[in-house]
Amino acid sequence: MAEEKPNAPARDRYAIRRSPGSSPSGVHQVTEHQAPGYTIVGNHLTQHRSLSGLAIGLAAYIQSLPEGAPVDIRTLARRFPEGRDRIAAALRELEAYGYLERVRRRTDDGRVVTLTLSYNNPQATRARRAREAAEQAKRRTAVAPPCPSPDPARTPTPARTPPPARTPTPARTPTPARTPTPPPNPPRVRTGPRPVRTEAPRVRAEPPPPPPEPRTHAHHTPAAALLANLRRDDPRLLLSVRDIQRLTPPVAAWLERGATPDAVCGALTTGLPPTLRHPAALLAHRLTESLPPPLPTAPPSAPGAPVPPPLQTCDGCDRAFRAPTPGRCRDCRHPAAEKRRLA
Repeated sequence: MAEEKPNAPARDRYAIRRSPGSSPSGVHQVTEHQAPGYTIVGNHLTQHRSLSGLAIGLAAYIQSLPEGAPVDIRTLARRFPEGRDRIAAALRELEAYGYLERVRRRTDDGRVVTLTLSYNNPQATRARRAREAAEQAKRRTAVAPPCPSPDPARTPTPARTPPPARTPTPARTPTPARTPTPPPNPPRVRTGPRPVRTEAPRVRAEPPPPPPEPRTHAHHTPAAALLANLRRDDPRLLLSVRDIQRLTPPVAAWLERGATPDAVCGALTTGLPPTLRHPAALLAHRLTESLPPPLPTAPPSAPGAPVPPPLQTCDGCDRAFRAPTPGRCRDCRHPAAEKRRLA
């Protein structure tokens, strides 16, 4: 048996109380009574798995402030050593998880201010609002109970009263027949045909014809590429994906009608105003108003017109000549006649 040492310190001196099965290391709580001026923070905030330490600290600090205290980024940056970027990121984290909400409101004098709402328990707040919304919905859809129908067994039947006695009807005297009186002006009978009224036709204003759509989608890809490359000619012509999709069919109509990409680009980028606020609207106007006409088709040849022979390449001098079959041209076949002609 070990020998007792009277100079060994007692366990109660270190204010450590171990529960059965607890680890001897780690944190041990030393709780003291606090005077008024403390803040109650839930463990769901202090032990949050997804929030950073700066976000948890800012949430606890904001909950400890009185009503109306400024909690903007500039004020918090003067209070804490972290910069504005880190504080702004921490506030965004609190907004994402529902601990903070920033609402813009307009005051009576016309100024727009930011109101910050700090929730110490966002889950409980959401549950309470859901219950209140459900109760209001029940109140709106509540129907008043129908009035109970009277019981015929309990309703007293009124006593029947005898009908009044009938009085004798006097005898009717015959009325003399009335002689029909002729009408003062007899109606006129029309013998001729009835005239027909003719009204002037109403002229309706016809709406402007819509821009022609390309019949095929073969030109859509080069048209979209042309619109996307306009910013290389002018940086102000930077179009969004939605604007390119809307302007692709009109550009494809230009290409289908025989216009080259350089011609379309020149028509869209030439003579732009110095101040360009809506480039997509300006391009849509130019594509609609300056649309070229379609190329005329070649007239069909007459059935009896002679068809010229195809072009052939001369086997001697590599010149092109028209002949039904390949071979040599006239100069290569008759060189002496050509020499006499040149002399």
